[in-house]
This record gives sequence, structure tokens and C-alpha cells, in this order.
Amino acid sequence: MKNVAKSLLGLVLYILLIFGAAYLLGHYVVGQVEVDGPSMNDTLQDLDRVMINKFTYRLKDPKRFDVIVFKYAYDTDTDYIKRVIGLPGETVQINADGEIFINGQLLEENYGKEVIEDPGIAEDGITLGKHEFFVLGDNRNNSSDSRDPDVGAVSKSQIKGHVWLRLKPAFGLVK
Repeated sequence: MKNVAKSLLGLVLYILLIFGAAYLLGHYVVGQVEVDGPSMNDTLQDLDRVMINKFTYRLKDPKRFDVIVFKYAYDTDTDYIKRVIGLPGETVQINADGEIFINGQLLEENYGKEVIEDPGIAEDGITLGKHEFFVLGDNRNNSSDSRDPDVGAVSKSQIKGHVWLRLKPAFGLVK
């Protein structure tokens, strides 16, 4: 009878360990998010399922062109997926021709689906704070992003993770 009780206790502890590890992984290391809307077309499509790395930005800051998930400042139940364009301390400006400048230098990138029609609040330039990032959707003319005063600069504390893998409908790395 003692051996049965020991075996049962061992099984219960093993199951608790598995559930505890799954909980920690899901809350602090990785997660899944569903894309809502066309703002990241052509990189990501509406209803794509993506995997995010929640841990990497605890060790380092996002890099330019990373695709991130962040909490919308005015509704913490709403997540946005955008591409990092401007880094802390930089000044980001978008001119009337839709060109993006970082600290007065033209940004060479080819992620935007089309030329930016509305520079929004970045027309006169936005200087980012110590822990702030400027983000844009790849579908530049159909995206609520840092050009919109309701979104603005994204603080590091709002960032939930780095999008790195598309799960559905087509499995693959997100660049």
C-alpha cells in the first residue's frame, strides 16, 4: 500500500510540474496571437496565427525592422502588430513624398506595401524618448500606427513580444 501511495504522489507531482512548466512557458516565454486586419499586408494577413517570443525583449531592446506585438495604450485588451522603424533617442520624420527619415537620413527599407500618403504626426518629426519606439504597419496607408496620435510612440513597457513565426495558414519565419 505504501508503494502505491508513493507512486500516486509521484504521478501527482509530475502532473503539477508539467502544468506549471506549461503555465510559465505560456505566460513568460512564448505565446500565440491572431492577426486582426490588413495593416501588416503583405507580410502578415488578416486571421494569420503567429507565435511571439515574450522573453527576448527582457534581455535586449527591439531592433529596427523587428515585427512586434504591443498593447494599445488606451485599451489593454487590444494588441497591435507592427514593424519597428525608429529606435530610442532617434528623430523620425516622414515627408510629403512619403519618405521616412531617421535623424535626417533617408531610411532604406522595402517593407512598405506602398508610398505613405499621410505622414500624420511624423510630418514635423518625432523625437523618441529613452524607451520609446516608432512603429509602422507594412500596409502603410491602411494602418493605425505611430503616425496616429492615438497610438504615437510605443514604450518598451507596452511591448508583449517579437513576432517570429507564422503558424497558420502557411508555416514560416516572419521577417
